[in-house]
Amino acid sequence: MSARSSLPRTVAVHVALITYTLIALFPVFVIVINSMKSRKAIFREPLALPGPGTFDLVGFQTVLSQGNFPLYFGNSLIVTVASLAIVLVFGAMAAFALSEYRWRGNLLMGLYLAIGIMIPIRLGTVAILKGMAAVGLTNTLTSLVLVYSAQGLPLAIFILSEFMRTVSDDLKNAGRIDGLSEYRIFFTLVVPLIRPAMATVAVFTMIPIWNDLWFPLILAPSEATKTVTLGAQTFIGQYVTNWNAVLASLSLAILPVLVLYLVFSRQLIRGITSGAVK
Repeated sequence: MSARSSLPRTVAVHVALITYTLIALFPVFVIVINSMKSRKAIFREPLALPGPGTFDLVGFQTVLSQGNFPLYFGNSLIVTVASLAIVLVFGAMAAFALSEYRWRGNLLMGLYLAIGIMIPIRLGTVAILKGMAAVGLTNTLTSLVLVYSAQGLPLAIFILSEFMRTVSDDLKNAGRIDGLSEYRIFFTLVVPLIRPAMATVAVFTMIPIWNDLWFPLILAPSEATKTVTLGAQTFIGQYVTNWNAVLASLSLAILPVLVLYLVFSRQLIRGITSGAVK
């Protein structure tokens, strides 16, 4: 009887999830198919697939030849990888310290990190811009790395500290008895056990960084430091917009996020489902 009663509920859940997936992927689908069509076909039949009479790669040709897209792509890659490395390494180390060592300000530090999650960093844009200008970091990739690292660390520490608490104390104490330093215990015993959580943090950290337009526009708008999203604005004019190039640049920008998901999909799902039952 219980199996029969759970079947409709399971079907309803799957229908809801499939519906949400289709809704979420629909904009991506529209961007990709229209990036491979002529300008007339984009406006005439925006939801139609590219065909023999409408297939056109002029948008990709424009992006690769005129838009300096390889430079923009490289800048986004450098900023994202550097920020991600800082967030994962220092976030995991801070989470280990908070979960492993108990001290009087432990609770206050946790509340401080929670405030960093709740308050958007964009509220401090003016102060951040003044600070970067004072130290001469405007129009540099370093400014973006610093901002994105500060933006991602609170959430990373908050998530990873919860997973750190699930690591067996007996395992860590055994390492200490064997003479391992705290650094070796952290890197050789703890980090391998929280890889699903780190993959989850990596995905949640990378996507906002890669897709951000706000801080590149304010802190690094020069031609040499433009990112992919800011570079796509090159083809958007006040009177004439090259939609083929815009859609092609956005399609190319989707690729790294897609590759990251395919690489870490299993770890991501494990991290999310593990966190759901904690």
